[in-house]
Amino acid sequence: MPQMLDSLPVLYRELFPDFFQKEIPVETKATCSSCAMCQSSARGVVEPVDGVNRFFRPDTKCCTYYPKLPNYLVGALLSDGRAELGEGQRRVGEKISSRVGVTPQWVRPSARYNLLYRNSRQFFGRAASMRCPYYELEQGGCTIWPFREAVCSTFYCKYVSGADGRKFWMTLKTYLALAEIQLSRYAVLQLLPEYVLAGKDKPDPSEAPTVEDLDDKPMPEKEYAALWRQWVGREPEFYRACHDVIRALKPADVEKIMGLDGLIELKVLEKSHQESVAPELPKVLKLNPEATVKWLPDGSVALGAYSEYDAVALPGVAYSLITEFSGREPVEVVRQRLRAEKQADLHEDILLELYRHRILMDAT
Repeated sequence: MPQMLDSLPVLYRELFPDFFQKEIPVETKATCSSCAMCQSSARGVVEPVDGVNRFFRPDTKCCTYYPKLPNYLVGALLSDGRAELGEGQRRVGEKISSRVGVTPQWVRPSARYNLLYRNSRQFFGRAASMRCPYYELEQGGCTIWPFREAVCSTFYCKYVSGADGRKFWMTLKTYLALAEIQLSRYAVLQLLPEYVLAGKDKPDPSEAPTVEDLDDKPMPEKEYAALWRQWVGREPEFYRACHDVIRALKPADVEKIMGLDGLIELKVLEKSHQESVAPELPKVLKLNPEATVKWLPDGSVALGAYSEYDAVALPGVAYSLITEFSGREPVEVVRQRLRAEKQADLHEDILLELYRHRILMDAT
């Protein structure tokens, strides 16, 4: 199995603690090269359990998200000499030149994009207008992938470990997002301390978008120059310098920069990793009352619970066995009764899979 570090930008390999060398399962259900969420003639038409179409567009897949890149990852991209990154460097360069969403700490989406993203849901994977600007349309891939941010490093549409897998990747995202905030702040503090000392690294959530924000235009030139000070007009050079600052750090330095919040998030991540790779079947299970049930033409049944994108298909006869798990008896007692009364059983591996998908849930 790959290490946790293998799912992250290479820069972190020398910065994060030894825990990140732990092995993680390969997310084989999330097939990005042949997207599992795109309708295809090979798969046929599959009616959703709840009647809601969630298939992604093949020309967007799940990339209807605009990443918020920390300064040091932008610098890492701009400093990389590999020819295959030329297109990504060009696109990021155009973004920097636009001065929209460009700050000493981030190269981020516009306020207008964020407003649309926060106030929409059904568009995800389906609206071409929300497609990531770094998405390469012809090949269907990412032009800046080696320097992706927290969300892009941790999102999967389906998880081999079900709900436990999703929890692990979500806690990893939280840790990475904290690292991006703290490391980008640290880099700015070294190179442009006035930005941090003036509190510009702590955006005010109550601040309303400006007219320029809503029109996807840069802030007035005078304000932009005041933000960047001596680095105005030298933004790419600044981002490369941020990368140099961060890559010179040691794991002990990063631990100090992350602080108590980083220590707590690491402990949470360790716990969710353990639950993901070595789950334990609860002693008492019950059928999740919120699980969706869809009977298929061939007599099998599709069951979903933890995710709108993932379901488990079982033979129809198995559903009647699952309903026997009411939460009033231990799992072993239920299995013994099924063997005695119905000459049937659900193997522990099947029960564990149903639990991981939260079709069966812990009754305690």
